[in-house]
Parts: sequence; C-alpha cells; structure tokens
Amino acid sequence: MPGNEFTQNRDKWKLASIPHYRYNLFLGCFCAFTGEMPLTVEVKDGEVISITRADGTPVLVTDSNFEIYYPYLTMDRLFSKLETDLAGEADEVTVTYDSTYGFPTEIAIDQIKAAVDDELSIQVSNFTVLE
Repeated sequence: MPGNEFTQNRDKWKLASIPHYRYNLFLGCFCAFTGEMPLTVEVKDGEVISITRADGTPVLVTDSNFEIYYPYLTMDRLFSKLETDLAGEADEVTVTYDSTYGFPTEIAIDQIKAAVDDELSIQVSNFTVLE
C-alpha cells in the first residue's frame, strides 16, 4: 500500500491546484525510444495540450509509443501509476518528490527483482507553471 509520504505529496499536489503547466519527462529503460527523451509535456485543465520529443518534433496519439507514454503524461496520471506500483504491482519502487508542489521528480521501478532489463526510471524536470 502507498504510504504516508505518497499521500502527503499527492495531497500537496492537489492543494496546489495548478491548471496549466509544462514539464520535461524522461523515461529510462531498455527501450527503443530512449533517444527521443526527454519529452516536453504541456497540460491544461488535466488534458495534454502538446507533447514534443527532444528534437522538437510532436508526439501524436498515433505514435507507436504513445500508449507507453500515456500513464506519465499528466501529474494525476503519474500519481495513479505510482500508486499502483507502490501497492504491489512492482517489487521495488523508490521515489523522490518535489518539495514545493509534491509531484514525483524521480521514480525508479523494478517490476520483478529477479528479472533483468525490466527496470524503469522516470524523471520529471523543468516544471513550469503556465498562465
């Protein structure tokens, strides 16, 4: 089950009530798309406004990796995915939270401790509140 630290930070994020923001998302894994990272994600009123790759090209819903990116494309989705992993979906999860707004800034997930190449690291950086 997710602990107090998770709950306190999710509540901090909800209380901040930020309707429009942008951040860089880096998904690190043994995946073909790692060279496209970081993605720049813009969110307004809970909806993804835009996603661009590191080279500036847009990521569209039809992109072959969109479904992989989807759980991490808003802070609310990121918290939902993290909650699932902390509740036992993954064997090991470590997380660091933003001290101001509470969102996760670094997450390391090891789905199966005895398996190789199943780890995922997530970094959220350059968070900006937009008007």
